Amino acid sequence: MLMAREETVCVIIAAKNAEQTIGRAVGSALAQREVAEVVVVDDGSDDRTMAAAAAANDASGRLEILGFTRNRGPSAARNRAIAVSRAPLIAILDADDVFFPGRFRQMLACPDWDFIADNIAFMAEAEPLRQPARFAPRPRRLDLKAFVLGNISRRGAPRGELGFLKPVMRRAFLDAHGLRYREEMRLGEDYELYVRALANGARYTVIESCGYGALVRENSLSGRHRTEDLAALHAAERAILATGGIPPEALPVLRRHCRQIGNRHALRHFLDRKRENGAGAALSYAFGNPAALPAIAGGILRDKAEAAYRRFRPRVPAEAGLRYLLPAEPV
Repeated sequence: MLMAREETVCVIIAAKNAEQTIGRAVGSALAQREVAEVVVVDDGSDDRTMAAAAAANDASGRLEILGFTRNRGPSAARNRAIAVSRAPLIAILDADDVFFPGRFRQMLACPDWDFIADNIAFMAEAEPLRQPARFAPRPRRLDLKAFVLGNISRRGAPRGELGFLKPVMRRAFLDAHGLRYREEMRLGEDYELYVRALANGARYTVIESCGYGALVRENSLSGRHRTEDLAALHAAERAILATGGIPPEALPVLRRHCRQIGNRHALRHFLDRKRENGAGAALSYAFGNPAALPAIAGGILRDKAEAAYRRFRPRVPAEAGLRYLLPAEPV
């Protein structure tokens, strides 16, 4: 394929206190033939992240390491890397994740896209790195409605978490539409950028082949989002809705997702009030915001049920093999 030979990729890695994993991430990026640049931005680490990244250099001249003197968040780090890089294609790699061999070969073989994402294998922190199953690409187009719906929690249905996808993005499309990460966001910044891209007509292709490995930690922060981070995500999504231009078929699901984020923020705010000022202050907040009462009550009941399940569930060995984001049949 002509595109696979001519187009090159810049891999962007935002890192904060990633001394233990950054070397593997950098090495997996440099091992990809299509990668022309790897830009690491140390986001105010207080460990040896920069030294560990430098130790993974392969002397090809493709690795650049930058650093912030204070922590500014992943969005600012990624925007800085985009600004200093030049390759026409941009790929994001988290500092504790890894690319599997041949990832970009599979992706760049597909024509006619502005964004292209592949499957993700979730790896337990304590387990050794293993290669994913082989899946046929089976490319399909992802529109705004399907993408947002894949990020909505639905009772009795699995949550796709399509915001976890790590697409390769065309720099030309980002530049043409003035798209960069919102630097006030530290939660959902990927999701929000992809929503704006799709609202601007991005051709988003998804393939089932797996080239990305994501580390899953026992003490992951994903369930302990800061209240201000949820507020920033809610505000960003409300701004998208206020701007207009959303396709009519996507508007109801985008509003639904926005309500879910608002509900999560209300619950976190209630819990913050309780922790900082006591139950009376929390109840005062809840009854002063009657629209938030169902979200607060439902969230508390759900959290208690999940805590009870975790406490009393039987201890069983973890299943062998990797868990994948996208359902697929091995070839």
